[in-house]
Amino acid sequence: MKTMLNSLLFLLFFLPSFLIAQNQVSGTVTEESSLPLPGVNVIIKGTSQGTATDFDGNYQLEANEGDIIVFSYVGYLTKEVSYQGQSSLNVTLIEDAAQLDEVVLIGYGSVKKEDLTGAVDLITSEDFNKGPVVSAQQLISGKIAGVSVTSGSGAPGDGQNIIIRGTGSLTLSANPLIVVDGVPMGDSVGGTRNPLNLINPNDIESMTVLKDASATSIYGSRAANGVIMITTKKGKGDEFKFNVSSSTTVHTPTDYVDVLDANAYRNVVTTHPRANANTIALLGNANTDWQDEIYQTAFGQDHNISARGRAFGVLPVRISLGHTNHDGILKRDNFTRTTASLNLSPSFLDDHLKVELNARGSYTENFFANRGAIGAANTFDPTQPVFSNDPQVISQFAGYNGWYEPLSSAIDPNTGLPVLSQINLANQNPLAQLNLVDDTAEVRRLFGNAKVDYKLHFLPQVTATVNVGLDKSNSHGRNITQQSLSTSLTNDGWQYWNGSRSSYINESTSQLFDAYLTYNDSFKDTHNLTVVAGYSYQSFEGDNYSFNSEDKERDERNPNANIDYEFIDKWKSVLLSYFGRLNYDYKGKYLLTASLRADASSKLNPDDRWGFFPSAALAWNISNESFLENSNTINDLKLRVGYGEIANVNGLSDYLFLTRYTRSQSSANYQFGNGANNLPAFYQTYRPEPTNDDLRWEVGKTINVGLDYSLFNSRISGSINAYKKTTEDLIASAFVDPFTNFGSRISKNIGDMENKGLEFVLNLVPIRTEDLEWSISYNISLNDNEITNLPFDQDTGGISGGTGNTIQIHKEGEAPYSYYVFEQVYDVNGRPIEGAFVDRNGDNIINDDDRYIYKDPYADVIMGLNTNLNYKKWDFSIQTRANIGNYAYNNVASGNSYLNGVIPTTNNFLWNIHSDYLETGFVEQTDQNFLSSHWIQEASFLKIDNITLGYTFDNAIKDSNIRVYGSVQNVATFTDYDGLDPEITGGIDNSFYPRPRSFMLGFNVDF
Repeated sequence: MKTMLNSLLFLLFFLPSFLIAQNQVSGTVTEESSLPLPGVNVIIKGTSQGTATDFDGNYQLEANEGDIIVFSYVGYLTKEVSYQGQSSLNVTLIEDAAQLDEVVLIGYGSVKKEDLTGAVDLITSEDFNKGPVVSAQQLISGKIAGVSVTSGSGAPGDGQNIIIRGTGSLTLSANPLIVVDGVPMGDSVGGTRNPLNLINPNDIESMTVLKDASATSIYGSRAANGVIMITTKKGKGDEFKFNVSSSTTVHTPTDYVDVLDANAYRNVVTTHPRANANTIALLGNANTDWQDEIYQTAFGQDHNISARGRAFGVLPVRISLGHTNHDGILKRDNFTRTTASLNLSPSFLDDHLKVELNARGSYTENFFANRGAIGAANTFDPTQPVFSNDPQVISQFAGYNGWYEPLSSAIDPNTGLPVLSQINLANQNPLAQLNLVDDTAEVRRLFGNAKVDYKLHFLPQVTATVNVGLDKSNSHGRNITQQSLSTSLTNDGWQYWNGSRSSYINESTSQLFDAYLTYNDSFKDTHNLTVVAGYSYQSFEGDNYSFNSEDKERDERNPNANIDYEFIDKWKSVLLSYFGRLNYDYKGKYLLTASLRADASSKLNPDDRWGFFPSAALAWNISNESFLENSNTINDLKLRVGYGEIANVNGLSDYLFLTRYTRSQSSANYQFGNGANNLPAFYQTYRPEPTNDDLRWEVGKTINVGLDYSLFNSRISGSINAYKKTTEDLIASAFVDPFTNFGSRISKNIGDMENKGLEFVLNLVPIRTEDLEWSISYNISLNDNEITNLPFDQDTGGISGGTGNTIQIHKEGEAPYSYYVFEQVYDVNGRPIEGAFVDRNGDNIINDDDRYIYKDPYADVIMGLNTNLNYKKWDFSIQTRANIGNYAYNNVASGNSYLNGVIPTTNNFLWNIHSDYLETGFVEQTDQNFLSSHWIQEASFLKIDNITLGYTFDNAIKDSNIRVYGSVQNVATFTDYDGLDPEITGGIDNSFYPRPRSFMLGFNVDF
């Protein structure tokens, strides 16, 4: 009986448990890139019952149907899931941008984003541009307000032109300082397409852009054009995780220059006023599209593998290998790169001593296709075939057709036929230029640093840091022209022409030593103070050697010629600096940053070598005030104002304050006595170069006012910035009085420039649900450049057409690189009247006094619009950019749209012309026609840069996630510009290597 009673009581006691039975649920928690997240808190809402994910992101939990399971992790948005009784529940957490961006590098330290006082933008790997990215700059194109990133051409791995808030100099470098893991990059060597090809884009964790002087001044004179700080991925976690990525890309030409086809060309030639039986007989029977002959569909591959974790349980490590191989759409163009990187970040003495070791190396092989073929393809007669059946052409020029004429008395002993020479001024066969010229180079680069942080045991508020860096590169290149490439020869010169070979060996070494102390402390929980003081030394050395076989052969044929066929150049410069910075905040509401850097450069004379560059910035965190503490609308609101001074000598030649001697050219010798066989002996002389011992720093002074905002739980966020930069003591070319120097012009501080603008950034998250998130990022910047003081106009912007013509000018009161042209007169139908220009000064004479400033190449407005859509395991993104108000000089059309250019006056060859001739009807090639405003065309554009679609397979293979994606780069360009591409660096469009449209298919595996 007692046993029965106990059994009944037991049943009654546990009846609720049987009625509400608990189930065991398990799963994996990952981030959006499918990497598992260890340490995620998994808790039943409203209880203390929970667990945490292990190193592989796995968890197990007892839950009842209907329970709300809460997943939370620092840096990610908390996610709540209603449990419906399933045994497996996998969850993907979305990064919380407001938290992830909390810590921002600012140079020699970091601050919380909410404590920033300067104009600083951070782009993480999650926000980088997608698609076929070969160079690091492509990752942020269109992403940051006020930052313009333009590829130099469509060649694979080619350089990118980066301008932050407009240009600030006339003759010095306008490129920003690139800092990789705390080490400023040194100079590149010959044979390098792009200095940033050193870094595999897959190794980059984030890129921080410092834009105003209050943010950049801590880096001194090298930061005059802004700073881009690159942080590479580091080892983390306890167990090793691996990533493998691979992609294949197809590059296709998008368009060709609009020149006459064979039929239209025959019509022009046969109706030409100078046409006769002889010239008409020069026409061929072929229909050759020369641009189609030199361009191709090209292929590329990228393969990367990386591992990161904790070796031996104590040593955080990351290691990676990458290989890139891309052909260009210009035949024979190729870029091949192999990269390796290693990061070690151990800590000792209970984290008082932290060590960071970074090493990366790259080996690049370049085959540079002969870009002269681009211009030749635009002008070579389309009625001519690519190859000739003439026996002498086959023997002498490998069969490549061209414009040849026989030498009067030279006979080829191999064929018994007259030797042929290319007709003077005729262009070469474009395909021959590609196939018979080998321009190759190998570049090796080692970049690394060792950084040690020691938090003093006896004073833990102080951290001592030493950072030692090395950037060393060398290259070996050569240009080999085969004997069968046609050239103009004299009667006896043909027997000496056996092709040519020139080669070079370049070395460049940059060494860095930084040492600084950081004091960080808080007082009474209201005052927070950080002080940094330090010393920096960086040296730059180069050793260049080149050799030219043609010059050597000429020297050997003439013992008394003393021709230069070897060139040796060794150089060194040094930058010595002291710097300090103070950061103070009161209760997180009121912020102060002040810095001072003293730089000394060996490029300047000892009396003007030191420059002192201060900065200060204030910020008010309005959202931390009591009246906004409980706001459901405003999450963050901060007002900033800053002022700073920064200097520039980047790109200035070394030791201009010293008298330097240059040996005369080999053709400019002085006879002194007799030499071998009693023949006159000639010697090269040495002449002094112009000097200027008063050269000083260019100094830029910038004021910036900004507002950062975040609203509605960070669903709306962004910033607004207004700035004004005044550059004083611009270095430009100036005339000197006769007999007062060793030349008529010298580099001198003679000008001032003003640069002002507005920037606006808006980030939106219109939809954020468990399965769907849609985000939009938009930025717009307005910039205006003006030279405010320049006593001497500076002609610049050389063009093709005429002799020594320039189309741009630096002039007081105008934007730098403004176009300087004759104002074209048009008829009632809007057709330009040849040779008719406005007499702007009214003297009834059209001459240079009638030229005027008309537009400039810089956009007034730059915009970027990016959107990302994630639905369950699908991801979709679009990147677009737009420029408004930029103009380009269409030199392709201006240099080759004249009827009389079809049939040269005194030569027996033909020349194709641009189809613009059909619109203008221009006949004569004159300097005034070349400088007509007609060729200045608006080049505003809207570009869809990239569209990417991907899908992630969770646990496709045990404990691994696979993302498969497809991408299209350079999708479409909308513009009224008549040329091949409206986005032209420098604004002069001439023989531009076209940007291809690229289709990429790839996969990414994490395991």
